[in-house]
Amino acid sequence: MRILLTLLGLAVIALVVAMLFGFVNFDQTRKAVVQAPAFKMNVGHVAVGSETKTVQVPTLSVQKPANAAAPAQ
Repeated sequence: MRILLTLLGLAVIALVVAMLFGFVNFDQTRKAVVQAPAFKMNVGHVAVGSETKTVQVPTLSVQKPANAAAPAQ
């Protein structure tokens, strides 16, 4: 592992030295443009609406017993 890191370090140093002496020169040939990617999507369509309807609802009736006594305390 140390050998690999040493070789990588020597390669970086050699590249920097080559750049300093003019052996290696980087020129930008095209303007750099950063753009977000564009996407086309085909999606389904959902239509939401409302309508009025009459619905029968069951009724509930509660009848108390006739002779219910009050609870004793």
